[in-house]
Amino acid sequence: MLKVENIHTYYGDSYILQGISLEVREREVIGLLGRNGMGKTTLIRSIIGFTPPREGRVRFGGEELTGKRPFEIARMGMSIVPQGRQIFPSLNVTENLGVGYSGKTGGIWNLESVFECFPPLKGRANHPGNRLSGGEQQMLAIGRSLMTNPRLMLMDEPTEGLSPLYVQIVGQVIRKMREAGISILLVEQNLRFTLKQADHIHILSRGKIVHSSLPKELDANQEVRVKYLGV
Repeated sequence: MLKVENIHTYYGDSYILQGISLEVREREVIGLLGRNGMGKTTLIRSIIGFTPPREGRVRFGGEELTGKRPFEIARMGMSIVPQGRQIFPSLNVTENLGVGYSGKTGGIWNLESVFECFPPLKGRANHPGNRLSGGEQQMLAIGRSLMTNPRLMLMDEPTEGLSPLYVQIVGQVIRKMREAGISILLVEQNLRFTLKQADHIHILSRGKIVHSSLPKELDANQEVRVKYLGV
């Protein structure tokens, strides 16, 4: 579904990503862990075209993404749940979800199915985004991304600042997405959440992948967890 090959990304003269390679297969959840400032969000931005890499390749569904603009990549079936939610505060819940609607024939994600996944949103359908709680705003950001009926979703710290209840809801939705055939690149700092959701995990440190393993192997490797994650 997604293949990132030896990408190098800069912000001006700042060398951020230093030779990153990874793959996400169909119906797979790949976890990417790391402390703040290690390049996780930059990797998301590099994949979807906000900050294109200077070197290396990104392929989606076998198609080269070099030179494509973000909206073109989105139309190919990739979506993003950005860090910080970035909903439209003056639009109500239904209007925010409508912004993401792709209109694809046969797509399973629409207002009804999103409200089924996130019941609290249905009761607040006419509430503006800035009147929602943090957890409700995160649901809305994920729901808006689902409305595009993606094949691949890039999720940038979806559990940040959420209560345990909302973290549980996000986990349930990720499992539903996988069952529906969506592949996921899950960028997180929440180790326990990622261990439960991911099929494979990479750790990013100073712009490089420094560890890759199955979740159970990382869980058992205290030395790596303490060194790179501090847990």
